[in-house]
Amino acid sequence: MKFIESRDNAFFREVSKLAGSARQRGKQNRTLLDGAHLLAAYLDSGLRPLHILVNSAALGDAEVGALLERAAGIPVTQLDDRLFAALSELKTPTGILALIDLPQPSAAVSESRFALLLEDIQDPGNLGSMLRSAAAAGCDAVFLSGGCADAWSPKVLRAAMGGHFVLNVHERQNLPGVASAFPGVLLAATLQATGNLYDCDLRGNVAFMIGNEGAGLSAGLLNLATQTMAIPMSGRIESLNAAAATAICLFEAVRQRQTL
Repeated sequence: MKFIESRDNAFFREVSKLAGSARQRGKQNRTLLDGAHLLAAYLDSGLRPLHILVNSAALGDAEVGALLERAAGIPVTQLDDRLFAALSELKTPTGILALIDLPQPSAAVSESRFALLLEDIQDPGNLGSMLRSAAAAGCDAVFLSGGCADAWSPKVLRAAMGGHFVLNVHERQNLPGVASAFPGVLLAATLQATGNLYDCDLRGNVAFMIGNEGAGLSAGLLNLATQTMAIPMSGRIESLNAAAATAICLFEAVRQRQTL
């Protein structure tokens, strides 16, 4: 096992750029998975990392040891603890990072049957939660506008808890074009809608369109909606968090589909 203790090491400098820069992640088409759970989810999906990085504590950890066994044949490098801490955003690092190629979406919008169209979702925690909910609900694809947060950033990856690896994640999409090509009903979530989520028939091919946390959906996407709808609220709060609203919409579709 190779050991790196210098910040001037070329490989360490390269992975440091990936950890801190969306531009570098896009340029290299790679990212870092931070933590045992994300690496386990990645391996569970049948994918293999390019390289694994560990700190000193990880070498005696049973969970990390099991992951290294599963990833037999993958290069492993131990980093000096200070270098490892510089790459990890976790307050208590699990001691393992994995360098991966970004998975590429394998299906076109015309093949999608249950999808999310996300416009300018800027909070990484919100975006990751939406991807996690989409994966749990059984969505096949998520389409992100160019104004969304970087889907492969450490914060989004952590919030999604492995959801990336069971979805077709399409970044930097022309959402009006995606909406026009989707083979089903387009439902737009908006506070101004007179329709009710629970009155919508969600048993066929459905895509939910969710807009920016503050501004909501653009007029262009709203005009393409088959149907607009709102989530009924009995309390005195004006609106729901975008990620919470998305989860409610997705799992109403799950509920209806279970009655088929």
